[in-house]
Amino acid sequence: MTEQYLPEARHSPLHELHEQLGASFTDFAGWLMPVRYSSDLAEHHAVRTAAGIFDISHMAEISVTGPDAAAFLDHALAGLISAVPLGRAKYSLILEESGGILDDLIVYHLKQGQYFVVANAGNRDVVVSALQDRSAGFDVQLADLTDDIVLIAVQGPQSRAIVAEALDVPGLADLKYYACTDGTFGEADVIVARTGYTGEDGYELYVDVPDAAALWQALVAAGASRGLVPAGLASRDTLRLEAGMPLYGHELGLDTLPEQAGLGRVVNLTKDFVGKHGIEAGPADGARVLVGLVSEGKRAGRAGYPVLHGDVEVGTITSGALSPTLGYPIAMAYVDKNLSEPGTTLDIDVRGSRVAASVVPLPFYKKENHG
Repeated sequence: MTEQYLPEARHSPLHELHEQLGASFTDFAGWLMPVRYSSDLAEHHAVRTAAGIFDISHMAEISVTGPDAAAFLDHALAGLISAVPLGRAKYSLILEESGGILDDLIVYHLKQGQYFVVANAGNRDVVVSALQDRSAGFDVQLADLTDDIVLIAVQGPQSRAIVAEALDVPGLADLKYYACTDGTFGEADVIVARTGYTGEDGYELYVDVPDAAALWQALVAAGASRGLVPAGLASRDTLRLEAGMPLYGHELGLDTLPEQAGLGRVVNLTKDFVGKHGIEAGPADGARVLVGLVSEGKRAGRAGYPVLHGDVEVGTITSGALSPTLGYPIAMAYVDKNLSEPGTTLDIDVRGSRVAASVVPLPFYKKENHG
């Protein structure tokens, strides 16, 4: 990541707070977002051991309401959204007709006939357009709320205590993983979801723009004695990599079917949906599959580096780093399917040098208990 960015990049509603905290910024999907405040390592370790607070307002939020909301989402997305109980969330995919991935999403079932779809920043327009096109014939209303909502994530072992002190959230202690509920911050309503993108327990808080800065400051104050630090996109990236969580544009894309990315479980073939025929046809012969790779030493494979078997290129790194938590290099890569079994030995071409790597199951790091 770099601090070079476009002058027309969009600013988060919390931008001034980040400047006051000394953040370095990067352009991300057209948004000028904090990449770090202190050091990538310090922010990463804080999330694993205490807590980190992230501004992820660049994510897109789309409201889906109406009598046909569940049936519409079943048609538009790969997952069986109509089976998601009230107050729960589901990870899903929106596919093109060929089965290629337009985006990965989280869908929250907030109230009867009311859902909240959260998409990646770079795919906001694509997802909104696709949902609008697929809504024909359904009694639903779609609203792009991205500009009206700030999304703040508090992640790490201390996150529950911090959220409980800063907000009024009835039943917070009983909120299950991938569940959501209503909270209040003063007079402001907040959607509180026990979700995240770090592999740690934590919460994602959806609040209207006018109340966001005060909520951020209240969370920081509540975390002052609990090790909370502001964290940027750089640590968020290494955290999600350790947790084996895919990033659109790296592990996921239009040329990737869910099965190749290890996401076949996300697709429900008991119903009709856009992309079903492509999924049933399956990947092309020779299509590569996503694996985890671990190496010794300190030299990590990075996105785009070739993966070798003997003198033959058999894959490509999609994401890689020296794992701050584990202390050795990790990477995700697409490799030939016949070389995807755990224990298979391959090599990574790291700037002209071969580094031995072994295939391992994902994730690299797993929090044992989300409750």
